[in-house]
Amino acid sequence: MLVDDALRALDLVRGFDGPIVDVGSGGGSPGIPLAEALPEREMTLLEASRRKCDFLERWAPPNARVVWGRAEEQEPDAYGLALAKALAPPPVAAELCLSLVRPGGAAILWVGPSADLSVVARVSSLLGGDVPEEHDGLAVIRKLAPTPAGFPRRAGMPKKRPLG
Repeated sequence: MLVDDALRALDLVRGFDGPIVDVGSGGGSPGIPLAEALPEREMTLLEASRRKCDFLERWAPPNARVVWGRAEEQEPDAYGLALAKALAPPPVAAELCLSLVRPGGAAILWVGPSADLSVVARVSSLLGGDVPEEHDGLAVIRKLAPTPAGFPRRAGMPKKRPLG
């Protein structure tokens, strides 16, 4: 079930070039199944919990590397694609992911039926992103411009004081 849910994004992921980051990788979904399905792509499994990183290191395929850290502490505009599943409410996940993606890339968020994509669109516009497109429970946000100065905000601020 978790693997199938992760692989729903496979065709969308194939539409973007460059390295991929799974933000808040946790138990490894969607990052590990997608890394297995795309062995030619570089995948970063980004996780703030050391204990979860230990788990990820045991299961990560050769094309995936585990990074212990927070999204807010990573280099902006470094990835072609950022993924987030169960990371945070969609507007917060959008802020955390879009800061990591370079122009021409995208963020893909797993969203539920109650997600308000109009709020996500407001956050996206502040971070150089386009209006999100919904594809079968996945919000795809294309990055149009570099991450503006002041982003990413310091650790914890996106969740404590959400944009939008």
